[in-house]
Amino acid sequence: MQPTDPALVHLAQDPTMARIIAETPAPKIFNDYADDVYLALLESIVSQQISVKAADAIFGRFRALFPDGYPQADALLLKTTDELRSAGLSFQKIKYLQSVAEFSLAQSGATPAFDRAHLDPMTDEEIVQYLLPIKGVGRWTVEMLLMFVLNRPDVFPIDDLVIRQRMVLAYPDRTEGLTGRALYKVLQEIAAPWRPYRTTASRYLWRWKPQS
Repeated sequence: MQPTDPALVHLAQDPTMARIIAETPAPKIFNDYADDVYLALLESIVSQQISVKAADAIFGRFRALFPDGYPQADALLLKTTDELRSAGLSFQKIKYLQSVAEFSLAQSGATPAFDRAHLDPMTDEEIVQYLLPIKGVGRWTVEMLLMFVLNRPDVFPIDDLVIRQRMVLAYPDRTEGLTGRALYKVLQEIAAPWRPYRTTASRYLWRWKPQS
């Protein structure tokens, strides 16, 4: 069956992407945070460099430290290091979580720092630059936020290792032997025709299982 979704029709103009779409079940779209950028950032920090299972357990214990299960910024900053450590958080991640809370409070005003009303008028890159000053938040973290919480349609997370690996497998004739900046440049060139639907392309690349 031919795709009717405008994003899939557009992406299918790339024969390789058309094959990936045909071989791959439609990616499931999850939005566990209902546009809650603040909570999503806290969860992303907890999840860094550990398994999904461990992250879920630690984040659950972290949220349980608060009476209503929600780590409001002011309440989070009142927690002692020992209390936060009891949830399984490292000292570094505690500092990062506190940085998110401090940013939230420092930016509060007529429109809170993480409100959609504040973020939606910004471009993707403006949101990246706006959130990068938070300790523990890098470009990849913000790009995941753009894709999975803010539902931005044209995000290409080139720093994601899986995306790069899948593109190298999908486009061997264009990527063979390339590393570093040279590889990044070619991957950007490959992805350019996917605009304005690079988020959808990335979702398919994540779910695609290359034939061995």
